[in-house]
Amino acid sequence: MAIKNLPTEAQPREKLLARGPAALADAELLAILLRTGIVGKGVLQMAQELLDPPVLDPASGKVSGGFGGIAGLLHASTSDLERIKGLGPAKRAELVAVLELARRALAQQLREREVFDSPNAVKHYLQLHLAAKGHEVFAVLFLDAQNRLLAMEELFRGTLTQTSVYPREVVLRALHHQAAGVVLAHNHPSGSVQPSRADEALTQTLKTTLALVDVRVLDHVIVAPGQALSMAEEGLL
Repeated sequence: MAIKNLPTEAQPREKLLARGPAALADAELLAILLRTGIVGKGVLQMAQELLDPPVLDPASGKVSGGFGGIAGLLHASTSDLERIKGLGPAKRAELVAVLELARRALAQQLREREVFDSPNAVKHYLQLHLAAKGHEVFAVLFLDAQNRLLAMEELFRGTLTQTSVYPREVVLRALHHQAAGVVLAHNHPSGSVQPSRADEALTQTLKTTLALVDVRVLDHVIVAPGQALSMAEEGLL
């Protein structure tokens, strides 16, 4: 059903203004952002299709369908969004802009407040940056003496081992930022956030190396779509 045919109080924008955003379903919030559908497909239907699970064609290896919910959609790249019929450049740009605004809002929060005042904000920030990548990425959050964010850098790509992550480079970047502490982070494209023995060994190597220049390793966070694990919270530091 087209939005204009719904009762006024049931139309997403009016419903949001009257009852607040928490009263709306994911598809309704997304419909407000998309604004219009296409011929034969209303905006609510388009929004729901974007949120539907993806479907892989084994023969061609191509993916169709949606992105499996809000988190999957917001982790989609502009090229991923191009496969959705009716999602033109303007709508794709708006969706990607929402994700970038979320990243920047969390970064601002981490720069203004002590990181460990809001551990969930750290996890969300890292998920937004790393979780959707199809390859492993090793990143470092550099922190000042009050544990506020100075910078984040992606330093290495590929399978993470003690031989593929160079402690000397991490030390040099920490000194460059005059960091007092760091949070290590990497993603698991497989979807599991459980640390491997290689993850634990790498963490200890970096912890020992950075201690030589009085830089503390405060945590190592592993992220995947929809989840994150803090090795500090698990007692693995």
